[in-house]
Amino acid sequence: MRTWSPKGETPILQYNFNWDKMSAVAGITFYNFYFRLYKGSVKSAEVVEFLGALMRHIPGPLTIVWARLSAHKSRITNDFIAQHRQRLYVEYLPGYAPELNPVEYIWAYWKQHTLPNVCPKDFWSLNATARHTLKRMRRRPRLIAAFWKQAKLSFE
Repeated sequence: MRTWSPKGETPILQYNFNWDKMSAVAGITFYNFYFRLYKGSVKSAEVVEFLGALMRHIPGPLTIVWARLSAHKSRITNDFIAQHRQRLYVEYLPGYAPELNPVEYIWAYWKQHTLPNVCPKDFWSLNATARHTLKRMRRRPRLIAAFWKQAKLSFE
């Protein structure tokens, strides 16, 4: 649902915003990105589950470049990576450098262009809308290329 009102009048939203927290994770290749939405915070179990999903969808070796979140450095995550060291290679971004991570541009675009006027009734509506808008973004390869280009420009 989009918010609107007659010219000069403030829109009144009819829903209270008491839904649970939703978190998103993504992995990006040069041509596509993969994502998962989770209820609550992303912890080690969700990171491992997402890495397993990536390994099922993308053949061959994977280089994972990520920030230094505690879930990325946990024992559970490190054990999973060690079990799959023939396929998973991990590199870390510098301390605080979100501008070098193309996934951050996915979230910025998503929040600024596809979700700003969404007013879901409940958590399930938010989840469905978020999933739909991310799938629509994924069908735009030029957009994905722009995320990489922006990260590259920030690196130079």
